[in-house]
Amino acid sequence: MAPIAVGDVIPDGTVSYFDEQDQMQTVSVHSLAKGKKVIIFAVPGAFTPTCSMKHVPGFIEKADELKSKGVDEILCISVNDPFVMKAWAKTYPENKHVKFLADGAGKYTHALGLELDLSDKGLGVRSRRYALLVDDLEVKVANIESGGEFTVSGADEIVNAL
Repeated sequence: MAPIAVGDVIPDGTVSYFDEQDQMQTVSVHSLAKGKKVIIFAVPGAFTPTCSMKHVPGFIEKADELKSKGVDEILCISVNDPFVMKAWAKTYPENKHVKFLADGAGKYTHALGLELDLSDKGLGVRSRRYALLVDDLEVKVANIESGGEFTVSGADEIVNAL
């Protein structure tokens, strides 16, 4: 299966998160993105070093600037369960705009064609690191990393693309 690319419509699928009332919600990706300009970025794993110290903080720090450039939603997806994503989100008390979404079984990641097999590192099948700029479900920018790299999918690259 070819990975998602510029010009593609993102597939629909379900992800889960805990809302402000601490209730788990399961929603369709299309319900979060239809008619909106959204950033969907993914990390191989919650609490992992590059994800926790660079990738996520970059989007939190640039969130106001991204919003000022017309971005409606900033969505962080990881192949982790919703409880892990909730705990990870709490480690960023300054976060106001990034929504942490769980793709627990990796089905949405599979639909995007962006799986990364990290079984040799004891992590199983996860997501490649990426950042997509999506406008009304159509991919406008697809910054997809190779392996464990972090060179093209950061917040700065999306800011520059807007």
